[in-house]
Amino acid sequence: MPPCSTFLNPSLIFLLSAAFVGCGGGDPATEAEQEAREEAFRQSMSGVVLEGFFTVGDGAELRKERYEIAKVSKLGGGIWVFQARIQYGSHDVTVPVPVRMEWAGNTPVLSLTEVAIPGLGTFTARVLFYDEQYVGVWRHGEVGGLHFGRIVPDPNSE
Repeated sequence: MPPCSTFLNPSLIFLLSAAFVGCGGGDPATEAEQEAREEAFRQSMSGVVLEGFFTVGDGAELRKERYEIAKVSKLGGGIWVFQARIQYGSHDVTVPVPVRMEWAGNTPVLSLTEVAIPGLGTFTARVLFYDEQYVGVWRHGEVGGLHFGRIVPDPNSE
């Protein structure tokens, strides 16, 4: 049986709570309210850096990750594009990343399923953004893990 800390992991509790909110417990927004939420998200995610850590598999070792987000824009139909510089391990690439954005009430959740990112491979991820923080799960081929961190202004942003 896994240690109790596995069941009390704050990231897991937060993700499960968000899932339940998204299944009917969220606040229904009018079209104008949703547009305002999306605009606030677009502004809050432009010219920022996601600085954090990720795990691989069941390992407890935290590895640094860094995503510089120049801007995000909504294409339509729930699809957004993140203009991102992705840095982890020996990788350092700048690419547009198309993602589906879902909303758990007033909380944006990025949904990426088997998307090929040039220079990196194919990824699946679910990432929740809230209160200048992010938390999520990821998978690349047969390997996956957790990741989390802070959303901070990019000092090199225009």
